[in-house]
Amino acid sequence: MLDLFVSLNLWDSFYGLLSAMMQPIYWVISGLVVLFHRLFTPLFGADSGVTWTLAIVMLTVVIRTALIPLFVKQINSARNMQLMQPKVAELQKKYGHDRERLGQETMKLYKEEGVNPMASCLPLFLQMPIFLGLFRVLQGVADNTPRGAFFKGPENRHLVDSLRNSEIFGAGLADRIFPIESFGATQVLGILLVVAMVGVFFVTQLQLMRKNMPPESQTGQAAQMQKMMLYFFPVVYAMSATFIPIGVLVYWLTSNVWTMVQQAILIRNNPAPNTPAFIDWEERMKAKGLDPQEVLRKKAEKRRKTKPAASTSRPVGRQVAATEDGGDEVVEEAPKVVRQQVTRQTVRTTEDGRRIVQRQQPRQQPRSARKKK
Repeated sequence: MLDLFVSLNLWDSFYGLLSAMMQPIYWVISGLVVLFHRLFTPLFGADSGVTWTLAIVMLTVVIRTALIPLFVKQINSARNMQLMQPKVAELQKKYGHDRERLGQETMKLYKEEGVNPMASCLPLFLQMPIFLGLFRVLQGVADNTPRGAFFKGPENRHLVDSLRNSEIFGAGLADRIFPIESFGATQVLGILLVVAMVGVFFVTQLQLMRKNMPPESQTGQAAQMQKMMLYFFPVVYAMSATFIPIGVLVYWLTSNVWTMVQQAILIRNNPAPNTPAFIDWEERMKAKGLDPQEVLRKKAEKRRKTKPAASTSRPVGRQVAATEDGGDEVVEEAPKVVRQQVTRQTVRTTEDGRRIVQRQQPRQQPRSARKKK
């Protein structure tokens, strides 16, 4: 029994820590939603579902705009990882028997090429707290337990009631598809949003596989996993979306549409080599009078964090000799160690008053002769 109480206390402490960490996210989300609600109120009214829906859509636009640099890094990282697969395969053949050395050499290769394997997951990790925060804020409104500083307090009670009772096409923004008390507008709109959301996700993945994946990536275990994701994730989306408020589904659909458009633009301007999109890109570059290989070379140099600096100094132990044809030939020479000698100088004055300084190096003697003294 004591162990049960200890487990409950640990869970309460962990839940309290998560709740404290989510408070800034609740504050930002509630503040942005209320801000855009006030901006659209003169057009559609304070209690209109259209006002609250547009506020959620604008919240999505602001969040995704802020994540554009991370999204570009995600796509570029995935693209660069594909380009590095031949080099990684060579390392696996060379150090396959030594897992530790293989890991070290692989990370060294990533560092030299300026590739971060975790960059492809970063935007997803950053969006999850935002998605959870919006879900909890709308759930709090639906359950009459407001979350977020701009929904809490007696002075903001009218905002909670307005969002809780707002409807779009007859469906409440704080309502869910399940549980079904009576099949109505909420279920119809919810199902339409889920179908649209799954369809957009499917088109986005299909666009990536058909246009921005080389032929060698279409076979093997990685390709099978990609195809499983193409058909498995929409099912997971559909099942989980039935228990999510309509307002969160609006955010989710808007975010998926943004991802599809953003990915299409990025694939057009920065496709992976040896793909149909890359062939189209090469044709566009040639039509503009640009060399595609030169453009790629400049991008690769910009991507690398450390660039080899041109050294003008000659290495120790080498001499450059002129050849008969006018070129230079590097001649290896064993390094010599020269001891620093103490210079002795004497000053004498001549009869006419001139001072003459004489410098003399001490005689070099072997160590055995010096020891006898």
